[in-house]
Amino acid sequence: MHEGTGSGERSGSRYQEKRQAAKTGNGGYPDQIHVVSLETGHRVGEDGRPEKKIGKLSASYRKPSGRQKGFRSKKDDSAEFLRLINSSRENKEDGAPGGRELTWQERLQQRRIRQVHRILWGCAGVFAVIYAAAAVYFSAHFYEGSTIYGIDCSQMTAAEAKEEVAEKFEESALTIQERGGRQETIRADQIDLRFVDDNSIDRMLKEQRSYLWPVMFLLDKSGSPIAFTYDKEKAKTVLGELECFNDILAVRPRDAYIEGTSEGFEIVPEEIGTTLDKEKASETVFAALDQGKGTVSLEEEGCYLNPSVYRDDEQLNQDVMAMNDLVQARVTYEFGDRTEVLDASVMQDWIVKLSDGTFAVDDSKAELYVEALARKYDTFGMERQFTTSYGTVVSLYGGDYGWAIDQAATLRQLLNAIQGKEDVTLEPEYLYTAMSRNENDIGDTYVEICISQQRMICYKDGNVVSDTPVVTGNPNKGHATPSGGVWSIDAKMRDYVLKGEDYQTPVDYWMPFNGDVGIHDLQARAYFGGSIYLTNGSHGCVNTPYDQVQIIYNAVEVGTPVIVYDSP
Repeated sequence: MHEGTGSGERSGSRYQEKRQAAKTGNGGYPDQIHVVSLETGHRVGEDGRPEKKIGKLSASYRKPSGRQKGFRSKKDDSAEFLRLINSSRENKEDGAPGGRELTWQERLQQRRIRQVHRILWGCAGVFAVIYAAAAVYFSAHFYEGSTIYGIDCSQMTAAEAKEEVAEKFEESALTIQERGGRQETIRADQIDLRFVDDNSIDRMLKEQRSYLWPVMFLLDKSGSPIAFTYDKEKAKTVLGELECFNDILAVRPRDAYIEGTSEGFEIVPEEIGTTLDKEKASETVFAALDQGKGTVSLEEEGCYLNPSVYRDDEQLNQDVMAMNDLVQARVTYEFGDRTEVLDASVMQDWIVKLSDGTFAVDDSKAELYVEALARKYDTFGMERQFTTSYGTVVSLYGGDYGWAIDQAATLRQLLNAIQGKEDVTLEPEYLYTAMSRNENDIGDTYVEICISQQRMICYKDGNVVSDTPVVTGNPNKGHATPSGGVWSIDAKMRDYVLKGEDYQTPVDYWMPFNGDVGIHDLQARAYFGGSIYLTNGSHGCVNTPYDQVQIIYNAVEVGTPVIVYDSP
């Protein structure tokens, strides 16, 4: 090995040696491949000594011994030499550690990387072409999903979009949504609504920034407002003809209120109604027309007149609770075969609101209620109809028999029950009572006297126990027996002496029913009935045969009604 300045051993790091056997065709001799030091540029022979210097690199050609088939020229060797130099540089640049030669696996890896780079650059070029083409296209066409006046203008030109919008305006209508699900419309032809081309569509197309078309696809592409016109006077006329603006058809709103029921008080819900605030409704409809809307809801825009008090009103609910608390009582009044029930349905009109906002029962209303009970159920001194034993019906007006409510005492009784919230069955307090509280308060036990027939019949539990002739008072002497009414037997007495201005008459049975007028026996009288009363009648009493007066005395009791009438 050649040793010189700056040289090192063949195995050192200062020299990179490459030897490659180049085979000739047909088994010829191998060509001579020269090794060059990359640091000094000296050619290194087989013995390791430097050879002739050519610039920084040295090269020499050693003719092979003898001529061989397939012998290379110098030109071929030079090309092969440069290829080896470049391959050496690539190996060094590709990062072979320590300047070592790359393995075939590493070279394959690098070749694949370079192929991927070429593919990526090719794809980038194709994408750039497509991107540019799309940008050019969308500079003259609207993006996919673009809308103008509710029309899908995807991939339309400005002219095509204008044509579609103009046609849409001619067919358009404003739908007015009303309460109760009703709808009315204002058509374009009714108000001369039409599109005006003010180049707004052209501006929209220019402003859509086609060079950013991938980003623009992700954004909202609804168009800006476009110009149009309509006849406002015609619109006012059409608006006034709508049913929702007709006062006759409109339902007025009504506040929620409290109503009495058989169970108490309850809140009746408000009535929303359909009456419009016409001024606000007109402004809303014209605003919708100006904005080119397709629908407008009068309800959502607050165009209706509404109630001022709703069912959930706090004060209203507090009031109904307070009122219900005052009508908790239930009082049932019994009148024999009839009843009267006092409950919330009756008392609902008795509740009054005081000046301090509280509620109370109006005593005067309760007093009127008791008075009404008396008018309906009192029979004392009242006219009544009576069916006689002869089958006829007579009207009776007088007498002292019957029922009479003590109104003052009954009112106190009623107010106490209401205040105590009682559920109770009561009888009114009475001034006068009778034998029966049924509608026919005469009952089944009574005495019936007919003046014209001079006959007296006594009923006991619906059965006749006595039917006898009698002698009544002499009308010709001013002693006629009172008639036309119902009286009650005031007493039952035995061995009584009847006294008058000019007489004293002892009797065994005495049953007075109208002051000094009563039923008694008169043993001095032998005959009864007929017309005796007209000439030899009594002082007003009913003279009765002894055996019959005894039967009657035993059948009746104090309070038994006595009916007296003139003729059947």
